[in-house]
Amino acid sequence: MAKRPDRRSDCPVACTLDVLGDKWSLLVVRDIFEGKKRFGEFHNSREGIPTNILADRLKRLVQAGIVTKRLYSEKPPRAEYALTEKGMDLRDVVLVMFKWGRKHVPGTRRQLPPQEALPSRL
Repeated sequence: MAKRPDRRSDCPVACTLDVLGDKWSLLVVRDIFEGKKRFGEFHNSREGIPTNILADRLKRLVQAGIVTKRLYSEKPPRAEYALTEKGMDLRDVVLVMFKWGRKHVPGTRRQLPPQEALPSRL
């Protein structure tokens, strides 16, 4: 019998938070939906994720099967990241959070990105 990973409970919300419930992971997913693929592009996002944390979150997202990593240069090693089918299934989660924040958090953008970039790529 396969050993189940350590979990707080069998609750789907708790289990999802175990994978994506940190401060940065869904922002990386959001950035990929918006068309970003490379480390530098993620690092340049408006939230200013520190490089060590970004590297860790990308590694975790790859290990979780949410993101794929493809080397496009070996010297120096450079990679591009893309969402897997599992990652693409986060489309509605990111979109609902976007809409909720826009409606309930003062100071957020009141409109979708140009040409509704987020929903069209989600």
